[in-house]
Amino acid sequence: MRMRGCFFKSKPVDEAYGKHSFQFPSLHMAPIILDGKKLSQTIREELKAEVATCMAAGHRPPHLVAILVGNNPASETYVANKVKACAHVGYKSTELRYPDSLEESFLLRKLAALNADPEVDGILVQLPLPAHISATKVIETISPEKDVDGFHPINIGRMAKNLPAPLPATPAGILEILRRYGIQTTGLHAVVVGNSNIVGSPVSILLARDNAPGRCTVTTCHIHTKDLAHHTLQADILVVATGVVGLIKPDMVKSGAVVIDVGINRIADASGKGFRLVGDVDFEGVAPLCSHITPVPGGVGPMTIASLLQNTMQLYKQHLGI
Repeated sequence: MRMRGCFFKSKPVDEAYGKHSFQFPSLHMAPIILDGKKLSQTIREELKAEVATCMAAGHRPPHLVAILVGNNPASETYVANKVKACAHVGYKSTELRYPDSLEESFLLRKLAALNADPEVDGILVQLPLPAHISATKVIETISPEKDVDGFHPINIGRMAKNLPAPLPATPAGILEILRRYGIQTTGLHAVVVGNSNIVGSPVSILLARDNAPGRCTVTTCHIHTKDLAHHTLQADILVVATGVVGLIKPDMVKSGAVVIDVGINRIADASGKGFRLVGDVDFEGVAPLCSHITPVPGGVGPMTIASLLQNTMQLYKQHLGI
């Protein structure tokens, strides 16, 4: 795989994961590019086959309901991509769109109705919401058994206790990358930069759990952390989710680290689009130091939707007792 301005080749996904225990490479080796786009396609094909098997046994397809309030362009794109992904794997999807002026009480009543609908397996409400609608109320109104985003406090608590639960999609996607590329994490020091409820905090919990991937010593850094480089230089696994373009520079990463860049930021350029996507990590400077690194785009982003589809399948099976 050739990245812009670089000449690093990734192993094909079917060769790179699942066959070998992870070892830090010698410094002359090029890093393995963690190809989330290709991996997400593999997962979609797996789910497509699973849906076909379920339907051949006489079951209905999984059903995901996505709710979009307002006209945020990024949110519209995210929801459209989720609906398209559902169609590809054979899920039924319902998109409910409402204006910015939607009353909070109406949305909460709609969620209660969807909770009671036996034909609905997963419910997601695209964030952010208009200021007059409480995201906390919305998240807590969705039934934990239909909480495909894994944001309900009950599911967060179950996750923290290492009990079965739908996991927040982006952290779950990060773990799936580590798992499928055969990166052994036990005993490693993971540093997570960013402590949001959507990515940073849950991925810190997941990497510390007694699972594989997991069993790491975890340091969580955030905007108030002093001397960030002191912490990142100790990371065997570095996860960065801040939304700050190029925050992580080469002098902040130790040789052989696994770097997971969650950032997706637009910067202006002279292309036809007028912009390009970059991460929170200075890819061209950092990549030569790494054993493994995710690109932006094509790394963590595609895995978020793949994980959402996996959560939907998990909830669907629970509902039907499969």
